[in-house]
Amino acid sequence: MLGDVLSYLTDGANWSGENGIGAFAVQQLLLTVTALLAALVLGLPPALYLGHRRRGGFLAVNVSNVGRAIPVFAVLLVLALGPIGSDEFGPYGRAGLATLIALVLFALPPLITNTYVGITEVDRGAVEAARGMGMSEMKVFTAVELPLATPVIMNGIRLALVQVWATATIAALVAGPGLGRIITRGFANHRTYEVVAGAVLVALGALLLEALAVLAERYADPMRRARRQQARTTTGAVVGGRG
Repeated sequence: MLGDVLSYLTDGANWSGENGIGAFAVQQLLLTVTALLAALVLGLPPALYLGHRRRGGFLAVNVSNVGRAIPVFAVLLVLALGPIGSDEFGPYGRAGLATLIALVLFALPPLITNTYVGITEVDRGAVEAARGMGMSEMKVFTAVELPLATPVIMNGIRLALVQVWATATIAALVAGPGLGRIITRGFANHRTYEVVAGAVLVALGALLLEALAVLAERYADPMRRARRQQARTTTGAVVGGRG
């Protein structure tokens, strides 16, 4: 079977066409990126505000708990069978709108929780020191709280990204787009190797997105950049002093 899986994945004919691996991968990536961006727009502003004001902790925690308790497939099925239906939705394909809404709801809990916790766990001494220096609340938020909370916020974004990519596979269960179509097609045709190949593609995509998100997290962390700059300055001073 493993040989059949490898043959399937290395056959160029399986990657081309509107029902090929390439088309399905693009659909799944488009679903993932769109859902993540929508979740960022909807979830980050209120979480940042509530974290800065040190309010709404009960809401942030319970949003995460409810999001984990409700099965995504159940939400997707209700949406697909409801008014939204399973009609074509532009480049997102059949049941695209229902899939996007379900994925956005799934992405919100880690984004909201991590953002809120990241802001509220910033050292209070640093915040009060900034206020004591006469900084406005906006300046305290942008210059102190947000830079210190960035690693935790970025970790929430990374979790949401990988989870949404993996979960987008279930869109195929309501005839939606994505790599899940390979898996459902394999089940329908009793081709186990095709099912395994689809699962391997989803797993490899998740690993790739995880790696890219880790790199982005390191690049976006202002404190890491500041430490690197300080290290370079210290090294230059030491070298200059020796010279």
